[in-house]
Amino acid sequence: MKRRTLLQAGAAGLTPAASITLAGAAHTGREVLALTQGWRFHDGDIPFPKILGHGWTYGSAKAGNAQGAAAPDYDDSDWPLVNLPHDFAASQPIEQAANVAQGYRRRGMAWYRQSIRFEPEDRGRHLELQIDGAATHATVWFNGTLVHHNFSGYNEMAIDLTPYATFGDALNTLVVRVDAVAMEGWWYEGAGLYREVRIVKRAATHIVTDGVFAHPVKRPEGWVIPIEVTVATLADKTQPVTVECELQDARGSHAKASVRAQVPLLRQAVAKLQIKHDKPELWSPASPHLYRVVTRVLQGGQVLDETTTPCGFRTQHFDADRGFFLNGQPLKIQGVCIHQDHAGVGVAVPPALIDFRLRRLKELGCNAIRASHNAQDRAFMDACDRLGFLVMAENRLFNPSPQYVKQQLKWLVRRDRNHPCVFMWSVFNEEPMQGTEGGYEMVRRMREVVRDLDTSRPVTAAMNDGLFTPLNVSHALDVLGFNYQQDQYDAVHKARPKLPLMSSEDTSAFMLRGYYGPRDDKRHLIPSYDDDAADWGATHRKAWKAIAERPFIAGGFVWTGFDYHGEPTPYEWPSNSSVFGIMDLCGFEKTAFHIHQAQWVHDRPVLALAPHWNWPGREGQPVKVMVCSNLDEVGLELNGRLLGRQSVDRWTMNHWQVPYEAGTLRALGWKAGRLVAKAQVETVGPPTALRLVADRSSLRGDGVDVVPVRVEAIDAQGRAHPLASSMVQFRIEGGEIIGLGNGDSNSTEPEKGDRRSLFHGLAQVIVRSTAGGTGELKLSAAAEGLQGTSISLALTPAAAPRQQATGTSVQLLQWWQRAPQQATAPDPQLQPPPQDMNSWQGFQAGGLLPAATAPGYVLCAINHTPYSRIRREGGWVEALSVTGRCEVYSNGTLLGRKTEAASAPLRLRLPPGEGQRRLAFVFQVEAGEKVGLGGVVRVRV
Repeated sequence: MKRRTLLQAGAAGLTPAASITLAGAAHTGREVLALTQGWRFHDGDIPFPKILGHGWTYGSAKAGNAQGAAAPDYDDSDWPLVNLPHDFAASQPIEQAANVAQGYRRRGMAWYRQSIRFEPEDRGRHLELQIDGAATHATVWFNGTLVHHNFSGYNEMAIDLTPYATFGDALNTLVVRVDAVAMEGWWYEGAGLYREVRIVKRAATHIVTDGVFAHPVKRPEGWVIPIEVTVATLADKTQPVTVECELQDARGSHAKASVRAQVPLLRQAVAKLQIKHDKPELWSPASPHLYRVVTRVLQGGQVLDETTTPCGFRTQHFDADRGFFLNGQPLKIQGVCIHQDHAGVGVAVPPALIDFRLRRLKELGCNAIRASHNAQDRAFMDACDRLGFLVMAENRLFNPSPQYVKQQLKWLVRRDRNHPCVFMWSVFNEEPMQGTEGGYEMVRRMREVVRDLDTSRPVTAAMNDGLFTPLNVSHALDVLGFNYQQDQYDAVHKARPKLPLMSSEDTSAFMLRGYYGPRDDKRHLIPSYDDDAADWGATHRKAWKAIAERPFIAGGFVWTGFDYHGEPTPYEWPSNSSVFGIMDLCGFEKTAFHIHQAQWVHDRPVLALAPHWNWPGREGQPVKVMVCSNLDEVGLELNGRLLGRQSVDRWTMNHWQVPYEAGTLRALGWKAGRLVAKAQVETVGPPTALRLVADRSSLRGDGVDVVPVRVEAIDAQGRAHPLASSMVQFRIEGGEIIGLGNGDSNSTEPEKGDRRSLFHGLAQVIVRSTAGGTGELKLSAAAEGLQGTSISLALTPAAAPRQQATGTSVQLLQWWQRAPQQATAPDPQLQPPPQDMNSWQGFQAGGLLPAATAPGYVLCAINHTPYSRIRREGGWVEALSVTGRCEVYSNGTLLGRKTEAASAPLRLRLPPGEGQRRLAFVFQVEAGEKVGLGGVVRVRV
């Protein structure tokens, strides 16, 4: 019985209010619109309703009829608003009952909802939703239809919304349910929509997402860029197009090429062409020269679509005896492993903060990054191209099944294969099956998936066992990467002399930034002398020495470049972040930073010493001093007295035992017999004031740019105090604080808000501009007993990213019932008799009713329960196009009248009140007259 009513909804007899533009209309140009503002968010799951009854069961199985919080008309009016990127786990308290691996932060389930407005002129365009990352599993509904399931927190989603979209005032409902109970890793993974989300609008005939492959290769005849361009069309017939590619850099255009193609209806075509360049400038970490390929699709001389692809000219190869070569020159891989994670923001790391972290690694002397153990976001890859880092791009899940390969591995290679920074593809990390025949078969298949898409880079994997079994995954690899096998380097090379080798992960040493006392397991304190490492690892000095002394080891990746939330080792509660990092969670350097600078930096003097020189009560007692340098000789002075001079040991560093005496401890460095560098630490006075030091002096007033600000306590002479621990209160004008940190792995203080204590003299505040910001951003800091301070950052005018038009919580009233025409005015509360599925007709708002055959009255009604906020506060009924004279009632109470027959909008006040309402339009008609609800009818605050 219910089935018939549903089939009649929107049935014949309604006159459409507007004509439909067919796919293939001449909409040209590409729009990329951010969808990051004003998402409605619910922390926790919302169970789907239990479906009962024939009609409900039948209807729930139909497109557009999602139930519960996925339904277009679900009441989200009381949900708080959040902006993206958003890691909802980062705002959770640190609780001992939560998962230690996740940094003792609750994750769980969450819902996000958004209303999107597409304009009528968007008809005929290809409309795509792009979600760059959702932790961890995600289900996406659009206008009540389930459009995507995603099973990884690290791959992007590109979802075609075109078939489901509505236009104009009929807003679209986008819903994302995030399951962050699911975990893919053993570190802090965050939760929610933690990367960018956008809407991309393209012409009906267009270049698909990641549809350009343009990676230069050097052939015997010279440099060539073989280009593949994948073009698709929504048109109802084959589209003839011209595909044009142009090579550019900062100096201008270098070469062009074009080819004709035929794009079948609702299909894809791959156009192939190539561009030559005789003498390109080469990309390398030392000189990251970038080019771009601008690709256009033209039809009849008109540009339908255009996109820009980064590229760089370089060669690479591995040699089993001599290591890695870039552009024909040997290059030792001086790498680090990192997660996408930072103090204060969790995994929702803004692009400017990614840039800050990479600049810190550049200062370290790092030339390579392992994206462990998952794909990083687009901003990271772009920054590695620009700043000059080699990247080992790593797949998350070891699984060659079609679903995982398509959604994760193929996507990863297609997205990142144009980046000159990518020099290896890694298909797994430390898998139990690595030493088995089954593991070999799995890798063999995944390797071929990669090779189908890119043959210019080798395939590797990070093995930590099974290296010597008769058949293991290394037999399917181009380069063997191994984790923590420093004692097996020589044996593996002897057993596999033709296989290139690389340390894909090493070290795992422990340091707590700024602490130089004795190891205290009870208080979870580990000194920063590089004397402590995990049982499976080695100190920073020993791990790199083993690599540096062996030319057949191409290089290595230190675990890790930065501390990260979760996986606290070797301790648990209250420790909630790792202490493996060369830098802490904020990017403040540990002693390991100077150790690796001494080992890795070759183009400038390095001289640093540890520890600080503030040891009250230890006068006359020996203090261990470490000097880190890349020079020939180093010496040590205490208060002007030379304590000794030593030849530099770049692998193990130089050490002294110095009886403590307040004053100045100075390191001296000589190169070729000439004093070229000095470094010192001092005994400072008690802290008297605060100091703020911003990473940059300005930020863009676009609502996106961020700047990390270092917070220090200083003495009366302006010297930073290395032991200060004051609680600092912050106040901001002209921007917002998005996160706080201090690098203390044992702290349970919240990383959101406006208060953070200093840890060994330091803390960090991450500030963000507001959209349209001008003038300056002012950050102030105060602490008990210390002189407060402030800092001003210039806000440079900058346009905010263009945003996709959205709406507030709106309840659409779509499915109406029309009573048979009557001669006299009917009761507005009239409803069809029970079980009568025939005399009343169902229809959808948006058209006019059939012409009346005689004078009389027509009742159109709908039952609805207003959203909770409207029930409390009242709201408005908005009918955007009403044709005919009518009276409008809610539960029999007159809301208002329309006295003119011409089509016009109607806006009427809806009073507060609980329970279901019956909204009724009573039209008075003349013979031959058409009346009806020609546009959207909605209820809103």
